[in-house]
Amino acid sequence: MFVSEAKIQVRYAETDMMGVVYHANYLIWMEIARAQFIKDLGFSYEQMEEAGYVAPVIDVQASYKNSVVYGEEVTIKVWIEKYSTLRTTYGYEMYKPNGVLACTGTTSHVVVSKENFRPIALKKIDQEWHEAYEQHKKQLVLS
Repeated sequence: MFVSEAKIQVRYAETDMMGVVYHANYLIWMEIARAQFIKDLGFSYEQMEEAGYVAPVIDVQASYKNSVVYGEEVTIKVWIEKYSTLRTTYGYEMYKPNGVLACTGTTSHVVVSKENFRPIALKKIDQEWHEAYEQHKKQLVLS
């Protein structure tokens, strides 16, 4: 199974008064890691947008395990958890510098037309991208 990684250096502005990363920032980090995953596969979310499509989040889940603080570098691992004709669910794990799991989560997305916001199958707008995700789906079944 293909797993991509992104690294985030925790900025002071991402922490609360206790010096701990504010919970909503993990969602931003998921987005950064997801964009890196797509790029690592050789595709471009920007090109999808330029073609008139977006992939909004329709569901998000996060489970906080251990606090992350200012100055730490977080490693975010991301992969395809599920893929169907209309929906892609990405899985995430975020680790502290010492390897301790800080957060797990998922985000689900549907590709829609910018024009009317109606869902459209990824294979109708980018066959190569769809095939790459289908490959990952097959790997999920085998693992």
